[in-house]
Amino acid sequence: MERTTTVLTAFGFLLLCVSSAPITQRRDVDIYSFHINSTVNSRYAITVITSRVANRLNGSKEVNFEVKIPKNAFISKFRMTIEGKTYDGVVKKKEEAQQQYSQAVSRGESAGIVSSVGRTLEEFKTSVTVSAFSKVTFELTYEELLKRRLGKYKLRINAQPTQPVADFKIDVYINEHPGISFLEVNGGLKTQELSSAVISTLAASTKEAWVNFYPTREQQIKCEGCGENGLNGDLLIEYDVKRPSQNGELKASGGYFVHYFAPTDVQKIPKNVVFIIDRSGSMHGRKMTQTRSAMLKILGDLAQDDYFGLIIFDSEVDVWKAELLQAKEKNLKQAKNFVKSISDRGATDINAAVLKGVEMIKKYPRGGSASILILLTDGDPTSGETNTARIQENVKAAIGGKFPLYCLGFGFDVNFDFLEKMALENDGVARRIYEDSDADLQLQGFYEEVATPLLTDVQLNYIGAANLTQTSFRQYYNGSEIVVSGQITDNSLETLQTEVIAISKNTNVTYQDSVSTKDLIDILPQHENFTQRLWAYLTVKQLLEKEVTLKGDEKDAARKKALDLSLKYEFVTPLTSMVVTKPQEDETQVAHKPKEGAEPPIHKHHSYSVQTPWQVHGVMHFGGYVASPSLHRGQALPYAPAASVLLGQSGAPARPGQSGRQGLPHPQFSPDSEADLAYADYNAYDQEYEDLPLARKIMPTFISQTETLLTSAPTSVPSVRVVRFLISAQPKQICYDTPVGQKLRLLLDSSSDISINGQLSDNGFELVTIRYKTAKLLVGTAESVYSDGENSVKFVWGQPEPSRHEADSVAIFLRTNELDVTMGTVRVIFLLHKTAWGVFLWPVVHQQPKNANVQGILATTDLQYEELQGSTLRVKGQEVEASQSSAIDYRFPAAPSVECLLVPFQSALQGELSAFTVSLL
Repeated sequence: MERTTTVLTAFGFLLLCVSSAPITQRRDVDIYSFHINSTVNSRYAITVITSRVANRLNGSKEVNFEVKIPKNAFISKFRMTIEGKTYDGVVKKKEEAQQQYSQAVSRGESAGIVSSVGRTLEEFKTSVTVSAFSKVTFELTYEELLKRRLGKYKLRINAQPTQPVADFKIDVYINEHPGISFLEVNGGLKTQELSSAVISTLAASTKEAWVNFYPTREQQIKCEGCGENGLNGDLLIEYDVKRPSQNGELKASGGYFVHYFAPTDVQKIPKNVVFIIDRSGSMHGRKMTQTRSAMLKILGDLAQDDYFGLIIFDSEVDVWKAELLQAKEKNLKQAKNFVKSISDRGATDINAAVLKGVEMIKKYPRGGSASILILLTDGDPTSGETNTARIQENVKAAIGGKFPLYCLGFGFDVNFDFLEKMALENDGVARRIYEDSDADLQLQGFYEEVATPLLTDVQLNYIGAANLTQTSFRQYYNGSEIVVSGQITDNSLETLQTEVIAISKNTNVTYQDSVSTKDLIDILPQHENFTQRLWAYLTVKQLLEKEVTLKGDEKDAARKKALDLSLKYEFVTPLTSMVVTKPQEDETQVAHKPKEGAEPPIHKHHSYSVQTPWQVHGVMHFGGYVASPSLHRGQALPYAPAASVLLGQSGAPARPGQSGRQGLPHPQFSPDSEADLAYADYNAYDQEYEDLPLARKIMPTFISQTETLLTSAPTSVPSVRVVRFLISAQPKQICYDTPVGQKLRLLLDSSSDISINGQLSDNGFELVTIRYKTAKLLVGTAESVYSDGENSVKFVWGQPEPSRHEADSVAIFLRTNELDVTMGTVRVIFLLHKTAWGVFLWPVVHQQPKNANVQGILATTDLQYEELQGSTLRVKGQEVEASQSSAIDYRFPAAPSVECLLVPFQSALQGELSAFTVSLL
């Protein structure tokens, strides 16, 4: 289905992209040049995105710059050049930038301009007002050390300029001194239609490689997934390097060195692995199905000399076998049958489960083997020991530094900070498993990274060097790489000596090397400081990880060192922010580095304006996004827009003569680059007003900072404020709008005597009532009250310590911003969202009733549909018009913004609104 999303600027102007004009018609705001240049030296990538934009209107215009960068990267430079003047972003201590950030928020500006988008990317977004017939150049630089996983490095470059671009280029240069063993180009931009635009070249010496991607305008429009908004996807460059020396690869320049160590002549070490699997009620449905699927594949991949154990837990801990068993065919068959029988139930006792796993490994030690603990959970500890700090202490003391613990957090409900600290304290890592259709593949992919240990207790030593990054590693896995960097402190040193000591399968091993520092200086002049920046990048990354596990003075010292380096090298990290000053009235924005799982920036225009449909050919505004569905003239929208362009009586646009305007002056551009020359040649302006875009001819001026935009709809049509709901579906979620002020039936199961009703406010729910047999729970935004006829218990939001109440078939557990309620067979978690526009509740059903005839808005948890031609879907046998749109998913604490297909309420829930309303809560 063609993607036609456009952008709503902070001041309420609309960029109209839907008109009857040909796709090649020039735009009011024209991105005439878009270049991405990435240089990779010894795995360290510095990428520069340059976008040149022209405003060809005779009035000022808001111009947007939106790009996506890898989560692992640090932004190191941002600048805007307008009319010959450059405005640079300045990296400051986060606290110093906070005042400007707060002032921007109070003015209603979008102050946080970096946010997480999906698994691997973050989005940088800003805008600036450009005067008539002027240009602006945006330039963003980010840096990252490519990490080797499963035998390859991956450089991911995202391109989404929002329109076809006359001068579009991606240039990648890779320089690897030992030689490149293979080079592949993949990703969403390497489609059949775009394959001719990709050229990859490997030098005869194999030390250098180039990847160039130069799509034509026609290719940007006609390729799969492309259209009026041009390209949207990733270019994924994958490669590995030759390893002629088992001692590793050493590079040095400017007093800094980097050592890459990835030996291949090592026997695999048998492993002892214990899988600790959460089967609590929140794992219900697809999570549990995918976990079972992944575990069956993982068990099938165990080597015969591996030993393994399985632990499943909720409020109780069950062990498949009391001891670790060898991965023989008979044992694996029994284990797979056990995995197939795992079902969700109960609460979450992480403390007891992990300690049981530690006990199993310690009880059955094997010489010449490597031990690994892998925990998979999707929630907070809610049973047994629930204090996360004490759990971390217990686990660290039990493991005693003997083997690593890896924590896999499933979905966004999980307490990722807790899992991350527990993993880092025990020489492991935490990884989020995204709740998506390929979650089982994500689990398998992580396991493959740690499936083949080659060395344990690895220690790297360097004579004549200091300020080293991490030099001790619990285990080294096949397909990965150990990277150490540092400073050469002895200026008279002619030889840099390296020593690596480790334990192989049955013996101690030592790798030694001695290299002349003069021989190492072979860096091109333009890249001579990359080793120093690599050292700074790696040092900051590791200090930020280490700081999570430290306390007191040690924590402060690590934080201070990371902050000082971030400021010196101008990295935007969790400790720093980049202050972007705009040319208009010293307006500022602040770019923060988002934390994994943190709440995204607040979107304005949260409430929506919906009117009765009328015939339009324009755009729809919903919740801070503008969606222009694929419509034909005269076709009615499923919902009318809050801002639209009126048509003539026949459905055709009004003629330009009606506007009273004829002609515009020819803009004068002075080419200042090759790209500008290309632009001047490409954009020979037409003289007649007839050739202007439809939006310029008839679009009214919108100057509105209210939450409901002005509209050119008939004034007699009342506007209705709505809240957007999401239903999980594949390949894209379904969303629908519900008018506020309604008392809604959320869930009704008469067979188990449970009902849930809620009062919908402007943002979410302000009050929800759960009735179960004779008991009643009233959930509000300030407090919640449970009563069963004899007892009454009050839960107040924001209490520092968790509180709980348990009775027969009832369990209520209050955390800071979550109320976890189990009544009978139903489990619901209420999330308390605090936003700039108010405080509201959002109920999330984690365990549905067993009855197939359950009713209510929250009873529909998964929707099957079929995509037909154009913008039509077939939902449960009925055809319905849908439009590409977006929504904020309040079912997760982080409230991520997601894409969705917008359909009418009746189609999403297969019923009229009246069937889902109640008279009393």
